[in-house]
Amino acid sequence: MDIEKYIAYLMSNPTGSSCVQASKVLEVSHDEVNRFLLSGNYAGIELFNSVKAHIDLQGGTLSVDDSTLDKPYSQTASTELIGYFWSGKHHKHVKGISLIVLVYTMTNGYCVPVNYRVYRHREAKTKNDYFKEMVVEVWNWGLRPAWITADCWYSSLDNLKFLRNLEVGIYMGLEKNRIISNQPSVYAQVGETAIPEQGLYTHLKGFGFVQVFRTVAQDGDVRHYMIYEPQDDSATPICISRENFEQVRLQHWNVESLFRCIKQCCLAEKFFVRRTEAIKTHLFCVLRAFQKLASLAKNHYVESLYSLRQMLFLEAQRQFINNFA
Repeated sequence: MDIEKYIAYLMSNPTGSSCVQASKVLEVSHDEVNRFLLSGNYAGIELFNSVKAHIDLQGGTLSVDDSTLDKPYSQTASTELIGYFWSGKHHKHVKGISLIVLVYTMTNGYCVPVNYRVYRHREAKTKNDYFKEMVVEVWNWGLRPAWITADCWYSSLDNLKFLRNLEVGIYMGLEKNRIISNQPSVYAQVGETAIPEQGLYTHLKGFGFVQVFRTVAQDGDVRHYMIYEPQDDSATPICISRENFEQVRLQHWNVESLFRCIKQCCLAEKFFVRRTEAIKTHLFCVLRAFQKLASLAKNHYVESLYSLRQMLFLEAQRQFINNFA
């Protein structure tokens, strides 16, 4: 079966995906769909190569995040990739699949996923392990972003030092209990420190000098972020403006937008296969479907990432009305 047809099926199907449903839409046998899903064996390199010719390999922003794909009715005993993971949507641990994605945003705003992992308990790795693996891979494939961004889950000292060795700009969320120092031997938690609007140039314990920013959401939620830029041999610190901080922050938000889109428009959660190989093939095609939607939106074939299904339905609905009348 042609992978491009399966990807188009995910982009256009308004309900959940199953081998039976796909066979009806694609006009192939149920077994053919099943064999395709079980024999895909796709990896991050195929995801990267599919967009390599369409992105600038230098100067963009590389963002990492993970999301729990809700699978409340699946059985952990019969589906290896199902487990209990923290969900920002539900604010608790829920049953599902953990998908970790690297998203690359160019300076013109065009963003696409370039690498991914599906959390697998038997591999005995953490999300931080997967993160570093994926960054090393895209580096070996030739990607050289100006910034690497992540939320506070990925801001361990080990990760920060790993990224510093790559000589790349770093944007990370910080938990409020992280320790900073504005003068020698005087330490305080970042959440208890007054942070000016233009940020605070300070020393992050165990790492080095960074700039810390504070944001307050409309609901009162307070968050802290650190910015680090590679510095030359001069003693003059490199400080980033609030405006530039907000630009990097906005680019990081693209990874959140990706997860929302693949759940609503690419059937990332609404699928009915259980075997590990089939799930991984399906999720690879889900990310490829997002790449296709991003390309369509970039080239103005659709108004937005979310408008394709509405456009298809409107055309089908009009044909039905005209034929019915």
